[in-house]
Amino acid sequence: MTEFRAALRAGVALYDAGEFHAAHDPWESAWLPLESGTDDERLLHGLIQFTAALHHAHGRNWSGAVGLAGSALGYLADLPAEYRGVDVAAVRTSLGALERDPERVERAPPPVLTHEGEALAYADLDLEAASVAAEVLAEEYGFDEEVIADAVDYAGEEFGTGRSRFAAMLFDFLDGEPTRAFVFDRLEKHVERKRREEEDVAGLFEEREAER
Repeated sequence: MTEFRAALRAGVALYDAGEFHAAHDPWESAWLPLESGTDDERLLHGLIQFTAALHHAHGRNWSGAVGLAGSALGYLADLPAEYRGVDVAAVRTSLGALERDPERVERAPPPVLTHEGEALAYADLDLEAASVAAEVLAEEYGFDEEVIADAVDYAGEEFGTGRSRFAAMLFDFLDGEPTRAFVFDRLEKHVERKRREEEDVAGLFEEREAER
């Protein structure tokens, strides 16, 4: 279940960075194939609606926030106080407060989400979870998703080799403004160079095969 854990932690880190809208994307990708009514499905469904409720509240859509908070509570109601490393009890408490008074988001900071007892910064993620978060943010902010996807592949190829060029740039991309666009430009140049190297190798291989 490493993919589930990576999606869960990516979403928590995005949420804790204030990316309420983007946070639901990794959870949704992991949630869609799950059997309805299972504990994993209800956890992710509840978290998705939790972030959606906060997103609506920050947009002053009070009725939408109240409805989603109540729905999220329903999905999380029967889960243990802690499940899959998530403090479900704290999420339920936050949802109850939001359902009663959605305008509270204008008077207090949003509740912190934790996983295994800790709020997550991007630096706390492993490469798999960081890659998920980077692809989500690329879509959220209109960066070329193919560049990020290739960078993720190249970072995976480098894993364990002692070279972490693409991984380092992915984490820099996650760090955000004011440098995200600059980091993306640099990352795109490295991706294009790597693509050309692969094309050159493929072309040389084809030439050798043709000579046989």
